Amino acid sequence: MIAQVIFIIILATAVYLFAKNAGKVRRNILLGKGINCSDQPAKRWKIMAKVALGQTKMVKRPIAAIMHFFIYVGFIIINLEVLEIMIDGIFGSHRIFSKPLGGLYGLLIGGFELLAILVLIACVVFLSRRNIIRLKRFSGIEMTEWPKSDANYILCIEICLMTFFLTMNAADYKLQLLHFRHYIKAGSFPVSSFIAPLLPNNANSLAFIERLCWWLHITGILAFLNYLPYSKHFHILLAFPNTYYSKLEPKGEFSNMASVTNEVKAMLDPSFIPESPTETIRFGAKDVTDLTWKNLMEAYTCTECGRCTSVCPANITGKLLSPRKIMMDTRDRITEVGNNIDKHGKDYKDDKALLDNYISREELWACTTCNACVEACPVNINPLEIITEMRRYIVMEESKAPASLNNMFGNMENNSAPWKYSNADRMNWTNS
Repeated sequence: MIAQVIFIIILATAVYLFAKNAGKVRRNILLGKGINCSDQPAKRWKIMAKVALGQTKMVKRPIAAIMHFFIYVGFIIINLEVLEIMIDGIFGSHRIFSKPLGGLYGLLIGGFELLAILVLIACVVFLSRRNIIRLKRFSGIEMTEWPKSDANYILCIEICLMTFFLTMNAADYKLQLLHFRHYIKAGSFPVSSFIAPLLPNNANSLAFIERLCWWLHITGILAFLNYLPYSKHFHILLAFPNTYYSKLEPKGEFSNMASVTNEVKAMLDPSFIPESPTETIRFGAKDVTDLTWKNLMEAYTCTECGRCTSVCPANITGKLLSPRKIMMDTRDRITEVGNNIDKHGKDYKDDKALLDNYISREELWACTTCNACVEACPVNINPLEIITEMRRYIVMEESKAPASLNNMFGNMENNSAPWKYSNADRMNWTNS
């Protein structure tokens, strides 16, 4: 009974803390401007099933795709077994599903074990890629000590969880053979049966190992759950809504700004009255609260995998721009804004902004708007949208476009072309 009470307290505390921290992330996301992403639901469900569930954009890098698939499927399916563990922990039972499921239970446990060993293999491969092979896309100015450690922590946690699971089953398997106490014949153990000979033969020692690994496995999962809101691995949950709310317009199509449209309509029709004439309007984005909630959700969804940066032509040619850094900086800034709200209230201003304090102008103007980063992202994140909104602020609010762009704007205004030729000479090149 004491063990059950302790487990219920740990479970309730873990769920409460996760809900609290996840609520803060949700609050931070909703600090962004409103945007309607609810149209064409059938198409959105299809995109979510294809990209988030089916991971179709991962296959461009086959090795990473296969390893990630093992972890993704294995971790999700193995955690179905967590339901049984929780019920056992609350009611003091042991393998409560074994009788109702009969022979199917053995197939499930056997399948869980095979997936667990695949997860272990994939995690070791990923650790090697990051720390031994040192793939280039896992490095960069934005990949400081914490982002690198975060990835390693998660992989090590998953290795530990799978090890606890298999060791727990191995001890359980031997206890079943010994007909010890309540350890009735239940389950199939194709992997842990090979681990069992490494464990002691004493029944009491085996029972201690089984219980220890049971507690370490379930408390490790609950700890992992509460680590997610602080980690890039929150994408485990956010990848699904993020892909559902994907931008449906063609890549590279820029949205019209309602505020600019209203000004043009007012110039053409002096009687025109905008819907919100008293609203304070900012052109583009200076800080994270000028972005949409979808942009902020994407920042929290970013896996820091570096696929976007690895295909960015500006980054490849040595420019300062890294699309991954854009997303990481956006997430860091909105988290800072949220922390300021918690500490000082919603009206607190820290005299900092995403522009200049986090993202430099050199980074923004290095972008070619080619959409390579958008195409490469496995969960449909759009760094380009943040870049163009910040550019809009620089040009329309500060009038600080680079000289080359100002020359082009002047030529467009005077010559209807970006070059210094008169409009009448625009087609002369066809005569050569």
